[in-house]
Amino acid sequence: MSESALAEVIMPSSAVRTFTDPEIYFAGIRNLQIDGVVTRRGEFRAASTRIDLHQLWMHRFEEKLPRIMRITPSGSRVLLLFATDPAQSAMQVSGMEISQDQTAIFGLDSAYYLRSSAACEWGTVSLTPEDLAAAAEAITGRPLTPPCFPRRIKAPARAVSRLLELHDAAGRLAKIAPDVLAQPEVARASEQALIEAMVLCLAQGNSDPVRNVHHHRATVMRRLEEALKTNPENPLYMPELCATVGASYTTLRDCCQDYLGMSPKRYLWLRRMHLARRALRGADAEGTSVTDVATSYGFWELGRFAVAYRSLFGEPPSAALRREPEDPKRGESPR
Repeated sequence: MSESALAEVIMPSSAVRTFTDPEIYFAGIRNLQIDGVVTRRGEFRAASTRIDLHQLWMHRFEEKLPRIMRITPSGSRVLLLFATDPAQSAMQVSGMEISQDQTAIFGLDSAYYLRSSAACEWGTVSLTPEDLAAAAEAITGRPLTPPCFPRRIKAPARAVSRLLELHDAAGRLAKIAPDVLAQPEVARASEQALIEAMVLCLAQGNSDPVRNVHHHRATVMRRLEEALKTNPENPLYMPELCATVGASYTTLRDCCQDYLGMSPKRYLWLRRMHLARRALRGADAEGTSVTDVATSYGFWELGRFAVAYRSLFGEPPSAALRREPEDPKRGESPR
């Protein structure tokens, strides 16, 4: 049975969750595989609101610290993304700035980066390609197909405003009156209005052309991530990394600055720090030491590692090793 056919027999539902562990937060964003790093010191706090209607899925997210997420879609849904707080700093999608009056649409299986520079709030709506094509055909007289490359969409202000208003209203219902949102007539009205708003944003919007430089930088970043996944526990030095990626240091630096807002050295260091944190929090304190974990991720100067760890995560690595693992389902309020 197709996903669309399954959706017809699934009752509308929603869930609200809060998070204090970024790893659990990234893993809890459904239908997307996310490798994320928090880029600034502080106490991590995030919340998500998930709403499943018959065909349309929507999410709302609130994050208190800036982060970089490398996102690989599942290949089953077309996703439209947008900021939900008009006062926040613009987000970056694979080097493209997404301002408050813009949205971004993504292909079914092309990885992309989503970067914030401060606390942010953002949302998504998604449909299967078949449902999007059928809805667009009905509303505009022509089908819409997902792009092969992330696209920034500049839609008319009234279309974006309508989408944001509907999205906010559904999110508030999920938090304060989920039983109302689950009523068939309310769910159907909300879904049809959101689908229309999504289609009109896409059909009436203009997007920037995708140039060769965009494909080239995406290729460099894909090869960088492949190199990092091949050597997750080993420090990579710039000469060998550039050789593996097949790009000069200047090119690699420019791509990282564009996509990540930092140098490749800084990104590699952050990745290793977060991997070390994950290992510490998941290790058996009786049989594992901070030294074991630090050296396994290439941190040989243990004093500097401890200082850097505390500066980034707000606690010494020994405290992370002693802490009980957080329950992935903690903070969940299913509706």
